[in-house]
Amino acid sequence: MSTTHITIRGARENNLKDVSLDIPKHQITVFTGVSGSGKSSLVMDTIAAKSRRELNDTFPTFVQQYLPKYGRPHVDAIDGLPIAIVIDQRKPANNSRSTVGTYTDIYALMRLLFSRVGKPFVGYAESFSFNHPEGSCPRCSGLGEIRELDIHKLVDFNKSLNDEDTIHYIAFGKGGWRWIRYAHSGLFDLDKKIKDYSPEELDLFLNSPQIRLKNPPANWPKSAKYEGLIPRMYRSIINSEEGLLHSAVLNPMLHMGTCPDCGGTRLAKRVLACKIDGMNIAEACALSISKLNAWIRSIADPLAVDLKAAIGARLTALEEIGLGYLSLDRAVGTLSGGEAQRCKIAKYINSSLSDVLYILDEPSTGLHDRDIELMKHSVKRLRDHGNTVLLVEHHKEMISMADHVVDMGPGPGADGGRIVFQGTYQQLLHSGTATGLMMSRSGAFKQHPRTAAHHFNLRHATLHNLNDVSVSFPLHVFGVIAGVAGSGKSSLMECLRNSYPEPDDIVYISQKNIGVSLRSTPATYMDVAGDIRKLFARRHKQKEAYFTFNGKGACPVCGGKGVIVAEMAFMDSIETTCEACGGLRYSPEALRYTLPPTGNDHAEALNIAQVMDLSVRLASRFFQGTVIAEKLHPMMDVGLGYLHLNQALSTLSGGELQRLKMASYLGERGKLFIIDEPTDGLHPKDVDRIVSLFERMVDEGNTVYVIEHNTDVIKAADHVVELGPGAGEAGGNIIYEGTPRGMLGSPRSVTAKFLGIA
Repeated sequence: MSTTHITIRGARENNLKDVSLDIPKHQITVFTGVSGSGKSSLVMDTIAAKSRRELNDTFPTFVQQYLPKYGRPHVDAIDGLPIAIVIDQRKPANNSRSTVGTYTDIYALMRLLFSRVGKPFVGYAESFSFNHPEGSCPRCSGLGEIRELDIHKLVDFNKSLNDEDTIHYIAFGKGGWRWIRYAHSGLFDLDKKIKDYSPEELDLFLNSPQIRLKNPPANWPKSAKYEGLIPRMYRSIINSEEGLLHSAVLNPMLHMGTCPDCGGTRLAKRVLACKIDGMNIAEACALSISKLNAWIRSIADPLAVDLKAAIGARLTALEEIGLGYLSLDRAVGTLSGGEAQRCKIAKYINSSLSDVLYILDEPSTGLHDRDIELMKHSVKRLRDHGNTVLLVEHHKEMISMADHVVDMGPGPGADGGRIVFQGTYQQLLHSGTATGLMMSRSGAFKQHPRTAAHHFNLRHATLHNLNDVSVSFPLHVFGVIAGVAGSGKSSLMECLRNSYPEPDDIVYISQKNIGVSLRSTPATYMDVAGDIRKLFARRHKQKEAYFTFNGKGACPVCGGKGVIVAEMAFMDSIETTCEACGGLRYSPEALRYTLPPTGNDHAEALNIAQVMDLSVRLASRFFQGTVIAEKLHPMMDVGLGYLHLNQALSTLSGGELQRLKMASYLGERGKLFIIDEPTDGLHPKDVDRIVSLFERMVDEGNTVYVIEHNTDVIKAADHVVELGPGAGEAGGNIIYEGTPRGMLGSPRSVTAKFLGIA
């Protein structure tokens, strides 16, 4: 086994073409290539999956059933593989009790600091936790906000307990287990309308604390206590995890607001009375990380020496990676994917572990060029601790720091899956590959920016960190909202969306899930699956259901899944390709019927499985001149022609999902498009295509505004609005409005120096 390289032989995951390579250990290796060329298939689905599976295998079989499951990669062998830690852009679970402080473990140290040094002494570390009964505000249970129940939205006072749907929440319906606690209490006439209860009965029904019944009926549980509906809702539902789980049902019954008892700090009043140098723990955690770090250093108490060093090291790591504008009390659910990823990196920078394989998925995402240097420094620190770092990247500056580069290609999808270059960054520049050619290229400023006849004026925007911002947005232009991460770009666009006079004309396209189900594919999303089934049904005089693996056309052995899953009790389930259909999902009868290309009955005909496995590009040719080709054409325009019709949308990146959503809107007129960082995950070659697409959308009568850091996109715009100059409290101001070239003469612009002169 090699101690100097990770050796991969015969990788065939997804579109990989029997890839073999040696990756040097203790170096930074960057994987590049056009979108869909196989970078993630090699790094994430092969290397990371193999490491995680083998690590899981070291645990007892009973424990393994509770661990995340990773697919078995299609690869002949991998040798010299360290334990992999994947630092991706997936945000942690959106838990209302999770903050930046708790997520990074810094809040645990802050609690210890205040329990040792704070005056007056109020208890040990758990007393300062808003997730512990000792420290949480009793009114909001440590959530920082109260959710006041509107009892008239919960209870229909015109009905009795014996009526259906009197209490509009889960298990309170007639016969439900929660309903029984009121119906079997013997306290109420079950046929009496709630509105007819006496004041005493109504108070008992709604407000009673937990009590023992003096003479309970025979069917009342012996150990049970009776509790009024309102305190029960707060205790067991509103202020519990169940409330989060069933928020869609519960939230319409609630009025939200900051808790008046704790002022949103989540902590009990006695805890807030404990201070260090006049500041309590909530006030300290509300400071920006940069200000908090300075305050921690100023504490003079000798009992704080060790904790100051530990907290300071973690805060400094967050500062050095460009997150100094965050605060520890910031809810994790409000972080962007890039911010969450950088929080993870900062956690590992101070780790004592070495000889670990760190895998980073496009860490430049959401970063301004000014912050890229900070990210590069942090990634180098991970390497210098004796670790191996693999990056999937497109950003020129991130690629330039590589010790080793692996360029995938030459094209996307079926045209990719090969290694077209391996070597140093300098060798890449002279390699002649698409990536090498684009590295030395710098886009030119637009020669003739559009001028607008109409504007929309936004006045006095104050959302989040915006400082009473007023700005005039030109319409029917291609505009860019620029600025460092955290400067207020997304907040400004949210204000635009909320104040625009024609809300139905706004199309907001983020990189979040586009509402896909497990069975969603490009064919279903672009609404061509039904058209294809109709063609087969019409030609062969069969029902359409005969040509779907979710219906009569399903393989009778695997039920249309394509695989047979054998449950192995505590061990991983064993998944094998269905031998009956060969993984095609369709029955032998359905596969007997074929369809020739449109207008050519003598060309090679394909069955339904073969048609659905075509790439979008090939399917457009196969169905040339039909409504199917017409519906697929927008996917070609947004550069997704390499996707297969039957490809699960769950396998697509955020950028691919975003472009798929854009494809569904092409051809619209008179819309205001707001698009969040559309170049994320795009190779520089693909950026040109998407800029051309924006130009076309404007020419068709739309307005396009993109939140973007890519300098080539900024140069191609008609109008730029830059926020800043910094992030968080240091941002929220308009520091430039005008043409991209005009930025070069703006002394306040932070972006100007990265644009170059072209």
